[in-house]
Amino acid sequence: MTNTIDLLTNAKWHDLNINCSIFTPPYPGEMALQVRFFKRVTGAAGGGQGANGQLIEWSNNTGTHLVGERAFHSGATAISDMPLEDVCGEAVVIDLSAELSDYGFYTPEMITSKIDVKAGDILIINTGYHKYAYENPDVVNENAQGGIESKEFGFYLRHPGPSADFFQWAIDTGIKLIGVDCGSAEHPMNTNLRYMHAREFDKAAAKLQETHDQEWDDMFPPDDYYKLTHIDMPKAHLRLLESLGGQLNEIGTRRIWLMVGAIPFMEVESAWCRVAALTAPDGMSDDDFIAAMHTVDMLDLTLPFSVQTPQWANYEPLTLTYTKRVGGQYFGMGRNNAHCKASFHLATHMDGEIHFHAAGRTIGQMPFDYWRGQGVVADISEFVSDTSVYTPAMIESKIDVQEGDILLLKTGWHKYGWNSPDSDEFRYMIRHPGPSPDFAQWCIDKKIKWLGIDCVAMEHPMNTIQRIFHPKTFEEANRKLIEQYGADWDTVYPLDTHYQDMHLNLFPKGIVHVENIGGQIAEMESGRYFISAFVQKGMEMASCWLRMVILQ
Repeated sequence: MTNTIDLLTNAKWHDLNINCSIFTPPYPGEMALQVRFFKRVTGAAGGGQGANGQLIEWSNNTGTHLVGERAFHSGATAISDMPLEDVCGEAVVIDLSAELSDYGFYTPEMITSKIDVKAGDILIINTGYHKYAYENPDVVNENAQGGIESKEFGFYLRHPGPSADFFQWAIDTGIKLIGVDCGSAEHPMNTNLRYMHAREFDKAAAKLQETHDQEWDDMFPPDDYYKLTHIDMPKAHLRLLESLGGQLNEIGTRRIWLMVGAIPFMEVESAWCRVAALTAPDGMSDDDFIAAMHTVDMLDLTLPFSVQTPQWANYEPLTLTYTKRVGGQYFGMGRNNAHCKASFHLATHMDGEIHFHAAGRTIGQMPFDYWRGQGVVADISEFVSDTSVYTPAMIESKIDVQEGDILLLKTGWHKYGWNSPDSDEFRYMIRHPGPSPDFAQWCIDKKIKWLGIDCVAMEHPMNTIQRIFHPKTFEEANRKLIEQYGADWDTVYPLDTHYQDMHLNLFPKGIVHVENIGGQIAEMESGRYFISAFVQKGMEMASCWLRMVILQ
């Protein structure tokens, strides 16, 4: 275990995400990301008190995202059913940015001439077109309107794409995932954009005629192309990763280890993800690093993300509407796509500083290395019961917590989650245990990096508005507290200093938390691990969903 922690601590982590923002252009024709507050610390429309609550509407094809098999084949594997091993692992990054131009093609030969590609690899192609991501500097072109290139057209409509033989080569080679740093892993003129932007298609077709002396439909026979992308690729479990960027240029052409922390969405075809490229620590060869990474186990501590997932009480649940179907439009170029709407506090999610602290950082403003590091799991399930209080002493009796650790608490309440055979939603949401009044200060003294818990909230439910919503449960919790501390709730947790203690006292200190941990937390024992939260880079988001992973 120590070797794994040292390896991952010393490895170089590269953030390959572009910003996910209200300013990030969506895939053409889809809904732009919308973020609004429905509730503030002092209360706002929608009721409640004590938190900055957000409601978002989005298409999953905005920002860095994984395109699952169901984008093109409705009967294929759902993203929530894909184990981490399907989208993480050994990868090759190919920098073709100097060789590609508008409407052009990359070929298998361009890849294999630079680096060996083998079965089971992830293939990441740096086309150079992430330079058109909205947050990057303008690209100067004296011949363009305003003297600069249009970022949206560059990113979505003019980027290069795969040659006619590329996807079949990828299937035959056994590649499991193809990632690109532009709007689509397909050539844009092999999508519905061909019809939405006929002028761009005319330019692409003219270039093809000039460079290959061919008509577009002769190079890409529509019926053959449809079968390849909508049937053969999904059945071969070849997935796509789109809108990469960030630190991609730092890697060059190299064999690396890639981790794709996709939100495990049950009902939709694509999902947001945080993507990290890991390269060897100083003094270690790439081959030795890759070999060592093959010995590391990944544990997934994430709940499925679904319309069935209960949201925190008085928040808005997840809803989605399919706006595209594979058989529905654009002459066989259709795909499945949904627009979604939700509040953040459902499934496994990270509460960010600005969720309670107005001067705090949003999720996307947090530094990349904040989301990972050494930490501990403390299994305190033997000490807790309905509405009870756990203490720092309970944790320290199970594990040595060091300064700067990430701390994950296993209360056992994950077994009452919505997707468990022992599901008890009221118990999970309203009667879970919570921290003692000295817990937040203990976290500050220990310099805890961030926290996580396997129930709906890091806060005791009766130290929130649930106290008002559920007076009978509050009476039960108050009786237990008197037995433990010899005083009633308002004495032990004074409202002016301890209401929502884990939020209001810790978030200004930069100590935030993950709620609704699940999955393989059930298998875990108290111990020291390398912990990583793959949180989407949401620039205006006070909180956000994530993929919670432990590496051992």
